[in-house]
Amino acid sequence: MAKETLLKIKLVKSTSGRLKNHQATAASLGLKHIGDVVTQPNNAATQGKIALIRYMLEVEEVSK
Repeated sequence: MAKETLLKIKLVKSTSGRLKNHQATAASLGLKHIGDVVTQPNNAATQGKIALIRYMLEVEEVSK
């Protein structure tokens, strides 16, 4: 069985003043404040969210 990879996602820029859909995307990832870090599965849905707001994030791949 292959190891499932996870993504460690950190919010490094504020959502204040951003487009409403970018704010909602950050919230859907579980990111509210600068410095918040969450771990999400590496799948198409998560990749799409990251692609939309990549300019506000730091992303690192980790093994499960």
